[in-house]
Amino acid sequence: MTLKDAEKGKEYIIKEINTDDEELNAFLFSLGCYSGEAITVVSHLKGGCVVSIKDGRYNIDNQLAEAIII
Repeated sequence: MTLKDAEKGKEYIIKEINTDDEELNAFLFSLGCYSGEAITVVSHLKGGCVVSIKDGRYNIDNQLAEAIII
């Protein structure tokens, strides 16, 4: 299941990040978004979603949400 399909308000554990872009992987890692980390969808938007990782909230687009496997 991808983050795009996640229920709002429910906490999930990231299983993997499905992308070949090393720069994107490094960026997500700097946000605390990596395998084994908890992530919660705060709300779904038309072009993406707002997620909570650790103590931060981030707006990510649908393409990136589909790359995060939970």
